[in-house]
Amino acid sequence: MSELNPQARQVLDLMAASGAPTLDQLPPADARALAQQAFLSMQGPKPEVASVTDFQIEGAGGAMPVRVYRPHGSTADEILPVCLYFHGGGFVIGDIPIYDNLCRILANAARCAVVLVEYRLAPDARFPGAVDDCWATTQWVVAQAGALKVDAQRMAVAGDSAGGNLAAVVALMARDAGTPKLRYQLLIYPVVQIAETESAKRNADGYFLTAKLMQYFVGHYVGDNAAALQDWRLAPLLAASHKELPPASILVCGFDPLHDDGVAYAEKLRSAGVAVKFTALPDQIHGFVSMDGAIPAATPAIEALAREMAEALK
Repeated sequence: MSELNPQARQVLDLMAASGAPTLDQLPPADARALAQQAFLSMQGPKPEVASVTDFQIEGAGGAMPVRVYRPHGSTADEILPVCLYFHGGGFVIGDIPIYDNLCRILANAARCAVVLVEYRLAPDARFPGAVDDCWATTQWVVAQAGALKVDAQRMAVAGDSAGGNLAAVVALMARDAGTPKLRYQLLIYPVVQIAETESAKRNADGYFLTAKLMQYFVGHYVGDNAAALQDWRLAPLLAASHKELPPASILVCGFDPLHDDGVAYAEKLRSAGVAVKFTALPDQIHGFVSMDGAIPAATPAIEALAREMAEALK
């Protein structure tokens, strides 16, 4: 077993010493506010990009915020490849402010436009509300490609944790619908099943994403819908086929309950003939890509994944 990254250890020690309640001890609205405060305090200066534009689009359940980033050095009229980014947070927390830094880094390193989606959260919108919103945003980007100055033929989906789940699900939906023809999927420690894996047992406590917090997230997202646990839109590992999906980058962390999810999905895609670039960071924790100030390794990790995606979007 690798040693825990020293900066990650500092983050965990500060969390433990803060005296603040853990997210699973709070009502969802309070958990969202605490998460935003905590993540923003662990982020560095905002990387400069060419433009940031906010939209309200019609999602499956009404108006939904979307933010579009264009990379530093690009012009307003340049037609860019585009990546839809679905944020993490267990389908219960997470928003545009928390993911602003990450999407700026991603846009600059991948030389593409990034569309950050603020889908509806549970328990206000239970499964499959987030899926429906992310699919609606995908269709909006295709329909508005001309106005957005993006190339819908060079489109990728990306996300971390719950967002990695949503990216994998949208990739499956796009394949089945025949459009859009996605070029890539970038999955950062994705949730791909609801199961107690070896890594979930090994990292059940003490590494930010705990077993109790995962139960809290699943409980709010799924509710009493037991049938959802076998639905591939919740557990993309269970899809009937993974053939003809876009190539993928998958990142996993050693001190993360979801480590084995990413490993299993990489194996599933490869066995279906899908090309996978796999990155394992044995010394890192879940959530580190949203902590670029406190854990400096976040930025080069995002940039390396962005470069892999950029190759596919040329």
